Order: sequence, then structure tokens, then C-alpha cells
Amino acid sequence: MLKISFIAHDRKKEEMVNFVTAYESVFAPHELYSTGTTGTRIMEKTNLQIQRFMSGPLGGDQQIGALVAQNEMDLIIFLRDPLMAQPHEPDIIALLRLCDVQGIPVATNVATAELLVRALARGDFAWRELVHKYKPGVDQP
Repeated sequence: MLKISFIAHDRKKEEMVNFVTAYESVFAPHELYSTGTTGTRIMEKTNLQIQRFMSGPLGGDQQIGALVAQNEMDLIIFLRDPLMAQPHEPDIIALLRLCDVQGIPVATNVATAELLVRALARGDFAWRELVHKYKPGVDQP
């Protein structure tokens, strides 16, 4: 079971709901997280249970980032709106940087999300189980 987060900017929320609905059966066996409104909207349209954090601008991105920093997140789907300025842009950049540092796959558009979810469905994320079993810098496989 992997830990997966969903984040979507306002103009991308509908797209996120449609995407998660299409892949509900793939996401169902996993531990799911989301920022506030995005998670609520997904749960209204699916049977998925999602642990919701605060709204992104109120710290939800940072709450997910804290899990990433501890290497406790396996996949993030973050549908960003590149055409709209975000007041919490520094938080967004920090989250993406943490994903790069920890090697956490992150999709920022539906095309990349589609590739990652298809890999998830095939079982291509088994390497993340090793990450959880052997903490880098602590244990040696």
C-alpha cells in the first residue's frame, strides 16, 4: 500500500476529480491524502476515503511537504495552473523541491499523472516498498 497525495489549483479541481474518478479502482487500495477542498470534491464523486489537510494557501502544501521530507509519501499528483499566479508560490516550489530531494514521483499535469497511474496499476512502484523497509542513510539493504 502506497501513500498518494492529490493537490489541485482552483481551475484544475474539476480535472482532478475527473481523473481520480477514472482511476478510482487503482487508487482504492492505497492510503490517500489531499489538500482540503480537492479532497472534499474527490470524496463527493467517489467512494474513496481521503485524509484531508488544510487548503493549500493555508498550509496544506506544507503539511504534505512535511510527509515528503520524512520520506513518508510515495506519489503526488499536483495539477498546477501555470497561467494563474498563486499567492503561496514559495510553498509550492518548496514542495516540488522536497519531492526532487527525496525522489518522490510528482505529476503536475494530467499527461504525466496518466503515465504514473498506469505504472502504479502495473505494480511498477514496488521499489517504494524498499524505501519504507530500508530508510536511506539509516539502514543498508
